[in-house]
Amino acid sequence: MDIWRIRGGRRLEGVCFVQGSKNASLPILAASILGKTESELQNVPQLRDIDAALRILRHLGCEAEQRDNEVTINAGSVTRSAIPRKLMQEMRSSVIFMGALLARCGEARLCPPGGCQLGRRPIDLHLDALRRLGAEIEEDGDEIVCRAHRLRGTVLALPFPSVGATENIMLAATAAKGETVIRGAAREPEIVALQSYLRKAGVDVRGAGTDTVVIGGRREVQRLTHRILADRIVASTVACAAAAVGGSVELRGVEPGHFSTVLHFLKQAGCDIMCKNRSVWLRSGGELKGVGEVRTEPYPGFPTDAQPVLMAALLRARGRSVITETIFENRFRQVPELRRLGADITLAGQSAEIWGVDSLHGTVLNATDLRGGAAMIVAGLAAEGQTLVCDEGHIRRGYESFDARLRALGADVCLDH
Repeated sequence: MDIWRIRGGRRLEGVCFVQGSKNASLPILAASILGKTESELQNVPQLRDIDAALRILRHLGCEAEQRDNEVTINAGSVTRSAIPRKLMQEMRSSVIFMGALLARCGEARLCPPGGCQLGRRPIDLHLDALRRLGAEIEEDGDEIVCRAHRLRGTVLALPFPSVGATENIMLAATAAKGETVIRGAAREPEIVALQSYLRKAGVDVRGAGTDTVVIGGRREVQRLTHRILADRIVASTVACAAAAVGGSVELRGVEPGHFSTVLHFLKQAGCDIMCKNRSVWLRSGGELKGVGEVRTEPYPGFPTDAQPVLMAALLRARGRSVITETIFENRFRQVPELRRLGADITLAGQSAEIWGVDSLHGTVLNATDLRGGAAMIVAGLAAEGQTLVCDEGHIRRGYESFDARLRALGADVCLDH
């Protein structure tokens, strides 16, 4: 059990170098098994989910090691095509190995993935797309078995721009005969990052960042080096924390456009924000105002992963804010915990109405999921007295050395394992 001890009321000042992206790293780790390639990945965060993905790679027969923020993978030998239940259940993104294994081995055996319980996250889109590429799929209880003697390129139209389905199709299609076209593809920066890695790995792929991605053949590449982009959700979290408590923070190594919708609402709340090249400077007096209505949407809309931390930043904002969640039906699990701090939040269906309160008061909270846990830390920074966030490890799945990063900015935060 992790115990986060936060004493609120301290302004945040200084420079924060934002960690590498978890959501960009994981599909690239899966993609590393497509060929007999040696991959050197830089700026990979040290996280529980990354460790789980590396253990999957080693189980499959690869050499995979992380030293600090550098990961080296030798995928010359993939001896297994099945992933044990214990490894699959550790993270949601484990499902991305399905497309990669199908391309490399012609078979993938796995069970439904784990991760935060945010509601129904069916993988029907993944399975339907793989079937249309020529895979035969059997679902026997909790096991999914995918086999393909030959994958064939085709045109696939996704009814929803699913990030995971887009990534799985991109990986599987690298072994398909002919060209595969994904229409209605997810447009997230992590999709663009995966395309960048795949091109280095010898894959003919284009269109990432638009709603149409085209994947052709693949040639063998012996070695490659790739740098992971900065984590836009971690950047959003630090920005929300600085906005909530006041101060002046510079986020370095980021692409401002990747989280521009978050910055838009923080600016609307009263923050001064300046973006240049690969940095964002934010200044806040700590006295915010309500932002009206926020609606989560697929990229380039407001990200569902940033919804809980923006909510936490707005708890003391003067006036009213409404956040509507359209992606996950259980994404408001942090609300009962935030109310224990004194927050005024009313839920109505998939919308949360927030009225700013004069003050929040520290208490003991229980982290419900990764982003909800981060929201509790943000709220604790803005609360009077001490807040304890009890966490079964959710937060460390996505935030590297988060306590140390916040302390470097002046926060009074410590983590007891």
